[in-house]
Amino acid sequence: MISKRMTAALAGATTLSLVLAACGGNGGSSSTSSGDSVKSLSILDYYNNDPDKALVQKGLDSCATKLGITIQRETVPGDTLIQKVLQQASSKTLPDVLMLDNPDVQQIAATGALAPLNDLGVSADGFAKGIVDATSYDGKLYGLAPVVNTIALFYNTQMLADAGVQPPKTWDELKAAAKKLTQPGRYGIAFNANATYEGAWQFLPAMWTNGGDETDLNTPQVSEALQLWVDLVQSGSASKSVINWTQGDAKDQFVAGKAAMMVNGPWQIPALQKSPNVKWDVVQFPVNKAGQTPTAPLGGEAWTVPLNKDQAKQQKAADFVKCLTSDENEMAWAKARFTVPTRTALLDQYVKEVPSMKAFTEQVVNARARTGKLGDKWPEAAKVIYQAIALALTGKSSAQDAFKQAAGG
Repeated sequence: MISKRMTAALAGATTLSLVLAACGGNGGSSSTSSGDSVKSLSILDYYNNDPDKALVQKGLDSCATKLGITIQRETVPGDTLIQKVLQQASSKTLPDVLMLDNPDVQQIAATGALAPLNDLGVSADGFAKGIVDATSYDGKLYGLAPVVNTIALFYNTQMLADAGVQPPKTWDELKAAAKKLTQPGRYGIAFNANATYEGAWQFLPAMWTNGGDETDLNTPQVSEALQLWVDLVQSGSASKSVINWTQGDAKDQFVAGKAAMMVNGPWQIPALQKSPNVKWDVVQFPVNKAGQTPTAPLGGEAWTVPLNKDQAKQQKAADFVKCLTSDENEMAWAKARFTVPTRTALLDQYVKEVPSMKAFTEQVVNARARTGKLGDKWPEAAKVIYQAIALALTGKSSAQDAFKQAAGG
């Protein structure tokens, strides 16, 4: 999921690099005792609220039992995690196991604060490429995620049926469907285009699917994607308020019957299930032209092992991460939290058991890591993206010129 957690993390990224580079990793005991002597591990994550907090605890407890250890878990609000890591890095009290939002892994690995998992017997073989790209740095693996998420297109099945509209597969079909579904009191589509990292995240399916790339935002492929957003708003098929909406706002519009479609993620499914009168389904985000591959951003958290002078404890922490990403745990977490397993061999069975996640599972196969090409430079590109969106949707620039203007060109 992309949220204020990501905003806070990115805001602290530069400071984090400086502090961690100066302080290094966990400055704990230099013990070289055997792994069997390790009886407990400390864990830090930002699953601070139920139901996620309890669901994750169940998975952590399961691995603790299997490894014959106890765990001391600390949870913090998502927007305070980076500050907590800063404090612990400064005092050399980083936990044995640290959960990070996947775009943050490369930034922290670059400081030398994390242990390469490859050196601790953890392999990324069989995992979805997107998450491996996100959690690798300089040829080394620094984290693994049991589950991931992405975004796709939800639609109200009854509204589309009443309008004689099929779920759109191309941008032209999307615009036509949204226009036909728009009526007094209801927009054809809702999405989040606010001037935050969340707004940039929501734009990536259109940009990437069309062949656009964050390494060069001044291309026709990128401006065409922005023109799609502009067309939907200017035609009245989407509200002008999308420039202020969050993903939660888009969900609220959809649940209230004020939008027939929405771009959103599977974390909204529990809320939809509480609204039995809303009949819905999901498809992958449409492509511009037939033959293109739907490509969306990868969301989700990775589990990492901070450097520790206690080699036995560091190895046990790596074993813990390996346990969290076992077939059994991935399936359990995915089903409980409406996420997607990262082991590709599990995907077919997962879709059979949770058919509502079919489109998201298909989307994850080709999903990309936001940091996959730019690494810790991604936040700079994201800022240009969301500023360009704001310029174009408020009529201050054309889609063709918005990115150049946003970049100060």
